[in-house]
Amino acid sequence: MNETKIELAKLQEMLATLEQENKQLRNDKAELLRHKSVLEEKLNAALDGTGLCLWEQHIPSGNLTMFNMEWGSLLGYTIDELAAHIDSWKANLHPDDRDWVIANFDDHVKGKTESYQVTHRMLHKDGSVSWVSDRGRIVEFDEDGQPLRIMGTHIDITQEKRYEQGLSELANKDPLTGLLNRKALLEAYEQSKIQEHAGGALLFIDLDDFKVINDHYGHKFGDSLLMLIADLLRQQVAESLVIARLGGDEFVLLVNSSDRALLSALAQRVLACFTAPITLENRQISIGLSIGICLHQGELEFAEICDRADKAMYQVKRQGKNSFAFAA
Repeated sequence: MNETKIELAKLQEMLATLEQENKQLRNDKAELLRHKSVLEEKLNAALDGTGLCLWEQHIPSGNLTMFNMEWGSLLGYTIDELAAHIDSWKANLHPDDRDWVIANFDDHVKGKTESYQVTHRMLHKDGSVSWVSDRGRIVEFDEDGQPLRIMGTHIDITQEKRYEQGLSELANKDPLTGLLNRKALLEAYEQSKIQEHAGGALLFIDLDDFKVINDHYGHKFGDSLLMLIADLLRQQVAESLVIARLGGDEFVLLVNSSDRALLSALAQRVLACFTAPITLENRQISIGLSIGICLHQGELEFAEICDRADKAMYQVKRQGKNSFAFAA
């Protein structure tokens, strides 16, 4: 009987110890969960406003998890509108980027690359384009060595890309008219020289008596006139043609044809735009253009072809203005 009591006492003591250990484990678990929650709050606070989100994909199922923002919010969707799945991600890739981005991702999953890292475009719900810098790597494999989970970051760089594009436009566009500037025109000419069918023509266009108009009505009116002329030139030439403003009242058309009949028709079409007086800022003014045309086969330097076209243009001015002539 005494032995039974002793055994029972031992069991009760062991049970009390286990209950105490279990209580401690529950307390430890609660503390770990609290600590995890605090860490997640700190992570979200650190990432909020940066445009960066942390993601994870379960590769076998394709399910995606976003840790610091709702899935789809980057593209303007709610979780109900866009499933958190790899197929949704693929469907919202920009059509021009889709194939190569998916190929890059698949190469990493197949073990061909050490990481997945791309900068690409995605389609926003409102139809606009969002730029993202996406990177990730496999973080877990199954017992057979197959990739199980991939984690990475997804950074919205749309504003940075727009800034870059703005700088690029500033570097290549005339700030007043939005036409190409001299630098961009030179690059376009050099590019045309290496094409399979090199050769074409440069039309040098100068406004007749622009200084008189500018002095009479003021520089603001003169600027408005230059912008109007730029718009009229855009309307008269094919989108494939290069059109630029060199400065002042000088415009240039770069044409990939040396057909004199075609070039004459183009010059006449441009001149016809200014046959009737132009109404601008409640004023009617008459505008004439002098156009010099220089043909080339890709053998001339840009400065040389401009100089020849410029001389042909001044020949027109000496002979009465508002016409065109081919360089000798």
